[in-house]
Amino acid sequence: MTTATVHLSLSDAHALAVRILEHNGFNAVHAHAIADTVVAGERDGCASHGLYRVLGCVHTLKQGKASGDAEPVFHRMAPALLRVDAQQAFYSLAYQQAVPQLIEMAREQGIAAMGINNCVHYAALWRDIEAFTAAGLVAIACTPSHAWVTPYGGSQRLLGTNPFAFGWPRPDGRDPYIFDFATSASARGEIELHRRAGKPIPEGWGVDEEGNACTDAAKVLRGAQLTFGGHKGSALSVMIELLAGPLIADMTSRESLAFDGGEGKTLPMGGELVIVIDPKRFLGEYADQELARAETSLFKVMEDDGVRMPGARRYRNRAVSRQQGVDIPQALFDDLNALL
Repeated sequence: MTTATVHLSLSDAHALAVRILEHNGFNAVHAHAIADTVVAGERDGCASHGLYRVLGCVHTLKQGKASGDAEPVFHRMAPALLRVDAQQAFYSLAYQQAVPQLIEMAREQGIAAMGINNCVHYAALWRDIEAFTAAGLVAIACTPSHAWVTPYGGSQRLLGTNPFAFGWPRPDGRDPYIFDFATSASARGEIELHRRAGKPIPEGWGVDEEGNACTDAAKVLRGAQLTFGGHKGSALSVMIELLAGPLIADMTSRESLAFDGGEGKTLPMGGELVIVIDPKRFLGEYADQELARAETSLFKVMEDDGVRMPGARRYRNRAVSRQQGVDIPQALFDDLNALL
């Protein structure tokens, strides 16, 4: 059975997202920042963080759980520490405005950290990381979400899907080494896309409301997701709760869910921690030598061995989408247009 699709150029996809967002209460700068983010996801074949996210953005705003026009406020806490208060707006605008300042701080100090507070988070972290690898910097980012996930050995929803991302710049125009993954066995958006398509999810992604292993996407959405790798993914998820929660004075995933009245029907409210390192300041005169050594001792060996690099599929999809545009499900296109 072939699912009906609608073809869009990237510019048409962006214009559609902006039009919907502005029509539903976002000001122009927020609408464009959000559209930049979701179209990048669609462009790179990351449908769970693509145009589908516009539905959640509008719903969250309509429910009064976010601001569509708040201006981010910047606080330089120390030479290498930046805090950005998004003032309960969507995080994209705060992030876009913070990137140049954080890059400058990392180049001055060798390492810099940023906490974005009071933001609605809905995006894949790989795009955040790319802003820094493009500047020749190493970067790490993480964020909690709503409490959809049970810790290993537990039964209660306590943790978020809690993604973690890392990026390493590579020379001579090579694609950077970037990985971005949820500490849950899957992103929640992937389960929702399976539900919308009427497809079962793989075993190990989640349990139903009684705690039983389950492949029914709708039942898992009512139950709980599982961490990847058992106790290892669970420990990493708790680390992210701490780093991007109490460490930056922001919500844990459980608190984010409580902010939404325990329903989880709007997008998560909380914070994101970003740490950026400048290899040239760390290594001084040895920077080029050590970056080259990373190429020969790691990346070349991996590539010669046929290892697929993280992000390879995204970069291939990006090249195609820039030329040919994207196809989205007709049902999603209809849901988007229903917001106009």
